[in-house]
Amino acid sequence: MRLQRLILAFFLALSFSVGIVPADASKGSGHTTKTASKPKTVHVKEYTRKDGTKVKAHDRAAPKSKGTTTEKAETAKETKHERTPAVVAAARDENGRIKRSASARHAFEVQTGYPHGRPGYVIDHIRPLACGGADDPSNMQWQTIGAAKAKDRVERVGC
Repeated sequence: MRLQRLILAFFLALSFSVGIVPADASKGSGHTTKTASKPKTVHVKEYTRKDGTKVKAHDRAAPKSKGTTTEKAETAKETKHERTPAVVAAARDENGRIKRSASARHAFEVQTGYPHGRPGYVIDHIRPLACGGADDPSNMQWQTIGAAKAKDRVERVGC
């Protein structure tokens, strides 16, 4: 019985001592305020994009933390801005559809080995024309009809 009380007293004393912060907490707490310093970089390994192009390894700036707010971010929240298009609107035909180059389409078909089209596939622009993508064979890919429909539903969100 005495041993149980002694153990209980020890654990109570230990639990209360954990909550006490030392007077020198700023030195070792790990919670320091950062001042403006050199931005950190992140190393990106070599990878292959969906369109088959290879991207070499490189360093890039680290993504900014979402938890910190700056004065500029606070003023942006206060003022409401209309969304402006990222690029100038693409040329459109009389039905409102974006005009496409037939010669660029044919050049892509010939380049990929399907000069008369590919059954079950459509030609898709990797970066959509509406978002400023080029109507050029380098921006085109073969895509299944189902995958193209799914991509069309969401691709302009990032514009």
